[in-house]
Order: sequence, then C-alpha cells, then structure tokens
Amino acid sequence: MAKSTEIRSASEVGRFDGEAEVLVVGLGCAGASAAMEAADLGADVLVLERAGGGGGTSANSGGLIYMGGGTPVQEAAGFDDTPDEMFKFLMAATAPGSHEAKIRLYCDESVDHFHWLESLGIPFKRSFYPEPSMESATDDCLVYSGGEDCAPFNTIAKPAPRAHKPQVDGKAGPFFMQCMLAAVEKRPLRVELGVKAEALVRDADGRIVGVVARQDGVERAYRGRRAVVLSAGGFAMNDEMLAQYVPQLLKAAARSATEGDDGSGIRMGAAVGGALLRMDQSEVALATTIPSRLGRGIYVNQHGVRFINEDTYYGHIGIEALFRQNGRVWMVVDDAIFERNFFGQQPAHVGETIAELEALAGFATGVLQATVSQYNEFAERGVDPIYGKRAEFLVPLVNPPFAILDCTTENGPYSGITMGGLATGLNGEVLDIEGDPIPGFYAAGRTAALFCGPGYAASGISLADGTFFGRRAGRAAVEEPG
Repeated sequence: MAKSTEIRSASEVGRFDGEAEVLVVGLGCAGASAAMEAADLGADVLVLERAGGGGGTSANSGGLIYMGGGTPVQEAAGFDDTPDEMFKFLMAATAPGSHEAKIRLYCDESVDHFHWLESLGIPFKRSFYPEPSMESATDDCLVYSGGEDCAPFNTIAKPAPRAHKPQVDGKAGPFFMQCMLAAVEKRPLRVELGVKAEALVRDADGRIVGVVARQDGVERAYRGRRAVVLSAGGFAMNDEMLAQYVPQLLKAAARSATEGDDGSGIRMGAAVGGALLRMDQSEVALATTIPSRLGRGIYVNQHGVRFINEDTYYGHIGIEALFRQNGRVWMVVDDAIFERNFFGQQPAHVGETIAELEALAGFATGVLQATVSQYNEFAERGVDPIYGKRAEFLVPLVNPPFAILDCTTENGPYSGITMGGLATGLNGEVLDIEGDPIPGFYAAGRTAALFCGPGYAASGISLADGTFFGRRAGRAAVEEPG
C-alpha cells in the first residue's frame, strides 16, 4: 500500500526548515488535544495543518462526546452511572476485538476528561434530552446515543445516557471546534496552515524525527526533536483504500468526512512499519428511525424477515444492515406509524393489505405476511422474544394502508466513517507488526484505529477517542528523550 515517497531518511533530507520538540500533524480534535497537552507540559509545539484553518471532520460532526461514569451532567440529570457499568456496555457493544485496556482506561478517567474539556471553555448544560441517538435540537446536553437502554445491552449493563453535547442549539461540531481552537490559541504553541504532510522522516536508528510536507507547491521538511504525532484523519474519502479494505462503505450515500480524510496519515505510518488495525470496519448510520418513534415499524431483509430490534441505535442498525444484510433492507409501517423521517423518505410502495404490499415490493408470496403476523402476535402480548424490542415500541401493524420504505443502499440514508488505522498503545504510541512501539512516533484520532471492535458503540465515541487519546499522545510525546 505504501509508496516509497511516503518515507524519507534523515540523511536524504539533510536540512530542516522548521522544528519543535513535539510536531503535530493535523488540527482536528485529536491534534488540538495532543498539541495543548504537550504545550501545557512546557514543550515547544508546532502544528502543521493542511487546510486554511483547524477543525477537520470534527467540525462537521454532530458534536457529541461519549463520557460517563458519573459526570456532573449525569448527576444533575438524575442518572446514576459508574465506570464499571460504562465499561460493561462498551465491551458488549463493540465485541469481539475491542481494545479492553483502552476501554477500561477511558471509563476510569472519563469524568476527569469531562472536567478537562470544561476547563477549555466548552460549556455543557446540566440537562437531559429524551430523543435518543443524535444531538439535541435544543442546547440540551445529555442523550442516549448507543442503545444503552435497548436489548441486549439493557440486560448487560445498567442503562445510562452518556453522550454529552456542548451547549449550543442543534449540531454542535462547529461550536465544539471553535472552542477547541480558541483554547489552542491561548497556548504558547505555533500553527502553520496550508502545509500538507507527505512523508515521515526516519533516522538511521529507526526513530521518526520529522515529516516532509508541501506548502504552496514547495517541499519543506520539519523536525520533531522528541516526537511526531500524526492526527491527519481517516480514509473515508479515498475510494481506492475503501475498495481495498472496506468496500461496503462505497455503497453508502454519504460519508461523514472531509477532504483531509484521504488516508495519507495512515499510509505514511504504514510506510515506516506501523501495523494497521480494523481497516475492514466502519461506523454506518442508517437513520430511517429519526425520530425514534419510527422504530415502531419493522425492518425486514431481502427474505422478508426481521433482523434486529428496531428501537436500538441507528448505528447498530446501519452496521447490521450494510455488513450482514448487504444493504438489502426495507422498513414496513402502517398508517398509524408512518410519518416523514428526518430525511423525508417517502414510501416505495403502499398497499391496503400486507399481501398487496408484499407483491408490490417483490417478496416471495407469504413471507412478509408471515413476518408481520408473527410480529403482531408479539406486539399483542407486549413481548418480543426474538430481538427484545421494548414494549413501548412494540405496536401491532394493523392500520391500513400499509407502506414500505426502501432502505437499500441505493435509496436509504446511509452514512459512515472509517474506524481502521494505525495500531497504537495506551499512550498513542504507534506499534509495528510485532506490537513494539516505533520510537518517536504517535498517532491519534482517525489516523489511529478506534478503540472499539467491529461495532461502533455509540454516537460520540470518535470525538471521545480522539480527544482523550490525543491528550495521552501529546503527554507521552513530551516524555520522549530529546
């Protein structure tokens, strides 16, 4: 995958045009966190950002940050949470293959991380918003963002909402990064804009000592006397890499990414021997059930049968639909349930009976009728023995006309981000294929593999991972020998 141009020897570079103790590449939430942590420890820090300003994909996000274990917002809103309950949920929601040590560390230090974010001037209203899975339309803070109160997780860990949104109406990513960048400006660190890193520089001892970048068409070399921290985004905008590692995401209608998510940081890291992890995994949102009351309908696959509890987090639904149902899914509703969802989806077919709907949609005769009949029996009893859908969402489909929404990849509102990247340790140190750290080299944000396993646990996990482990990378970089 890596090209020879993505690595340079220190002897080849010869002279550096700029240097610092800690060199950070990328000024999204992870890079900003790494840079501030290093600067607060007294290090000389230089940040290189390819765009004309900081923010990255973090600034385009909904702004939710997954934190728990008893934050002040949780306590004020009346929710009792502990690090252990948070840990049990995250391990269950992202199994198998979760990074247990990282998840344990994050759960144990999540409350402290909340206080750090507030210390930067990021406000969090002490309030709860009842509509789950996405950021509030108001300036309210706390939401259920990962199906914590849905099956099967509500029987594994005590449910608690953990996604925290900064205090601003609606989408909070832009406001969140405004606050982060304002905090960066208060630190005695340097930022150079319009500088795109293209290769890592390695010395004769195998240590990463800098980067080669391009600014206004001119090649420049920068030295990191102690370490280099790569936080240059994921690879969601690189179709060639998607085709190689996670081709399912090519079918999604949208990608939660910016131009900088071209995989350049990951390729640079791989070129110097960094191991890659979870490259075949992604977050996938299928947001048909926004608002959540649309979860009273039922999802069916190409065989006309249910495959999930429809009241759960739409990220869990999206991963199941795209990766295990090949994007061949539909939602069935009746007249009492149907309304336009967040994306304004209209019915693909409408029928006065389920049999008519079944024929119009092209299912084999009898399969959809059997699925709806069985579901209605469950709903009448108020118990879903197959998927555990909650009673308040378990409503019989008996009010004609009936409709089916096309949630296939061709017509459904799928969007996703990549979860794979460089393998890192607890302090953001990039690991080689033997699991040993590469001297002087750290990664954070989506340049590094997310600490989750194949399941994207909840909205807000990526910003949580980026800021928390970005801080740890910045701290560890300062402790590298100069």
